[in-house]
Amino acid sequence: MKDFSRELNFKTSRSSGGGGQNVNKVETAVTVMWKVDDSEFFNEREKSLIKEKLKNRINLDGLLFLNVSESRTQLQNKKIAIEKILDIVEKSLVIPKFRAKTRPTRSSVEKRIQQKKQNSDKKENRRFKF
Repeated sequence: MKDFSRELNFKTSRSSGGGGQNVNKVETAVTVMWKVDDSEFFNEREKSLIKEKLKNRINLDGLLFLNVSESRTQLQNKKIAIEKILDIVEKSLVIPKFRAKTRPTRSSVEKRIQQKKQNSDKKENRRFKF
């Protein structure tokens, strides 16, 4: 995993929701921003993969945004934000393994049909006949 945390920019704001006096005067929510195109840690192929997989999180300026307000302290929220953005980017770089389509074997199809016929006969025998 590449640690590109020095390329991240942070912005703080007041957290939303309940919390009493503290929430109204302390900026504990953290917004982390990362400019994907300006990164020195990733090559062009990796950048295009990140942009494709995270296109819903990246704005028109090419900034990847993430808001965190889970904790009561700004420092803890900053740590959580760094961990989350590193994890999101790492997961976006994973290329899924190619899975070739396969068909069921003739014997397995016949076995399934035979099983269905047996089940149908069993239920038919349970019926009340006049």
